[in-house]
Amino acid sequence: MRRSHQPEQEVTTFSWHVVKMLVPYLLEFKMRILFALLCLILTKIASVYLPFILKDIVDTLDTQQENRIYLVPFALVAAYGVVRLAIVLFAEIRDTLFGRVTERAIRRIGLKVFQHLHQLDLDFHLNRQTGGLSRDIDRGTSGISFLMRFMVFSVVPTLIEIVMVVSILLVNYGLWFALITTSSIVLYVVYSVYATNWRTKYIRAANKADSSSNTRAIDSLLNYETVKYFTNEAYEANAYDKQLADWEKAKMQNRLSLFALNGGQAVIISLSMTAMLALAAYQVTHDKMTIGDFVLINAFMMQLFIPLGFLGFVYREIKGSLANIEQMFTLMGKKAKIEDKENSAELTLVKGEIRFNQVHFAYQTERPIIKGLSFIVPAGQKVAVVGESGSGKSTLVKLLFRFYDCQQGDITIDGQKIDEVSQHSLRKNIGIVPQDTVLFNESLYENIRYGNTKASKADIDNAIKLAHLSRFVESLPKGVDTVVGERGLKLSGGEKQRVAIARTILKNPAILVFDEATSSLDSHSEQAILTAIKEVSQNHTSLVIAHRLSTITDADQIIVLHQGELVEQGDHQTLLANQSHYYRMWQLQQHANQ
Repeated sequence: MRRSHQPEQEVTTFSWHVVKMLVPYLLEFKMRILFALLCLILTKIASVYLPFILKDIVDTLDTQQENRIYLVPFALVAAYGVVRLAIVLFAEIRDTLFGRVTERAIRRIGLKVFQHLHQLDLDFHLNRQTGGLSRDIDRGTSGISFLMRFMVFSVVPTLIEIVMVVSILLVNYGLWFALITTSSIVLYVVYSVYATNWRTKYIRAANKADSSSNTRAIDSLLNYETVKYFTNEAYEANAYDKQLADWEKAKMQNRLSLFALNGGQAVIISLSMTAMLALAAYQVTHDKMTIGDFVLINAFMMQLFIPLGFLGFVYREIKGSLANIEQMFTLMGKKAKIEDKENSAELTLVKGEIRFNQVHFAYQTERPIIKGLSFIVPAGQKVAVVGESGSGKSTLVKLLFRFYDCQQGDITIDGQKIDEVSQHSLRKNIGIVPQDTVLFNESLYENIRYGNTKASKADIDNAIKLAHLSRFVESLPKGVDTVVGERGLKLSGGEKQRVAIARTILKNPAILVFDEATSSLDSHSEQAILTAIKEVSQNHTSLVIAHRLSTITDADQIIVLHQGELVEQGDHQTLLANQSHYYRMWQLQQHANQ
């Protein structure tokens, strides 16, 4: 059953705590940030000074026209060009300096999210939606880039410029010019904030629809074979189209709300500029101002309202970015249900004896899976666990690897409780050949090397030989360089199982677990896998979860489970002689094979 993507966390106010969370990642380059800010201030000073040069040029030309002097004020024109160039150069230096800061912050946060996801427990990953999760991370990192770039390069510079321009207008041209500028800016900001907060729900709805449609698409593609088996291409396409229809509707509402926001901002800007230029024109006609002053005020208004108009866009995007970043930080804030205890010790293997002591476990409290189970896997011996489907066999493997903790009882290895040692040291000492071997979409060589990433080529070749993979590898045109496809779909079940065995050989753990490693294989593949397993498990403590009883007749001990409880225990011959649960299971399988 597909689970719906969780809605994004609502952000109705400016999330300063998100900004605070980003600060530590930015402090790695303190001097670089200081130089970038210095260039930012120099850029704004040059920008504010530029209209004064323009005013002097116009006034000089106007004076020369009246006095019939035809000398062009080359010095002022040259100064204008130099200042214009300085603005561009300072801005480029600023962008170059701060770009490294932003990129490093994204790298650090991206790595931290990746590491955190691997630290979360199995339950989280069983319930995640890969497509939506990927979208949340992508939008979060993109949001950081946008927030850093525009917060520093648009919001802060514009605020500096506003203060400087209003001060200049107040000192040089009187209260009315400063009052019109200030009131129009305040009105613009208030309207932008109100309208942006109003339309945030449409942005959120569009993001939610985008994540949902992406989740659906990836879920369907990952289950490509299932879709084909049941000829449900049209059903999947219709389901995806419904998700896209929701996205289309959300984007339309988003666009209409954007039109209302932009339209209102345009009205405020137009009225403000008209009022300022009308007042300036009145002053010029009454000889209270020069034409140069008129040009200066017009330049100031253009200089203020162009970035201010852009500031509306920036504010909207920052709001969206904060929501996306907060969603990613919320993900980072999720706590794993299974954590190492403080100062947990490293697992020290002496013999490799495993004990289950009165273990109780349930995925949901109302449905217990394991009920007071106790048994021993002696060091160096092979112990098999059998039982009907749902009896809790594979759950024992998850408990041994500590993907889940027991509700009662404990599991020990050489007398050490597994919940008191580090998870890394525990799993490092256990190798597994799972029922469903999932491979990376890389070469066969890299998938085998995954068992021990530091192994030499000779070690890998030996693992291939011991896992009885040599003949298969030789039959491939590209040999060990053959790419196995996503999740190893280009390999058969038996081939994937032998890759899993080769991985485990390379890992060389003291304890081996085989979780129904042959349950889905044909007889020929099963015999090859059993031969490999027998060779690998010699002198190792082995726990075998088995469906086919014929595969574990050589086990030192066989544990028989029924509804999560141990009902029989002994070797193959003893259990057959008892003529109880194991005997009935054996008879049923023997008749089924006839």
